[in-house]
Amino acid sequence: MTVTLRPLSLDDVPELTEVLVASRAYLTPWEPVRDESFFTPDGQAQVVEEVLRADNLLHHVILEDGAIAGRMNLSGIVRGPFQSSSLGYWVAPSRAGRGVATLAVAEALRLAFTEYDLHRVEACTLLHNERSQRVLLKSGFERIGMAPRYLKIAGEWQDHYLFQIVAENWLGSAPSGE
Repeated sequence: MTVTLRPLSLDDVPELTEVLVASRAYLTPWEPVRDESFFTPDGQAQVVEEVLRADNLLHHVILEDGAIAGRMNLSGIVRGPFQSSSLGYWVAPSRAGRGVATLAVAEALRLAFTEYDLHRVEACTLLHNERSQRVLLKSGFERIGMAPRYLKIAGEWQDHYLFQIVAENWLGSAPSGE
């Protein structure tokens, strides 16, 4: 299995939409409530166009053996003395539990610390999202707290654990999978 990240492009919309639609039920408990148009090629084209115009986020597709397996983003990038961003990702259910997310997070950290010149990357998970917590811990993140009612997920404001990793604590090599 080869897992890589590639910058998101409008050319990804057809395949990305297909993977997203197939993953919809699986992702629903972990995502904000989405309008029906989000799950259409036109809706995804609009989303991709918006993120490509933004100057404080970097979006990538996660590829497993060349096929889209999910999405990865570094968002809310703040430069200057902070040099920080938030990491978000999802992996299709057909790709979950096999190390794809762990390898993708490792590659995102490599990019963050070596190519994008960030000092800190944060991530958050719902309290009951143990799989994502394992991915983050395996990748060198440390849990730094709990934020009550942090994000509106599945239609409700929900508590999240907060994680971070700074460049000095980065492992510098890919973990062996989930």
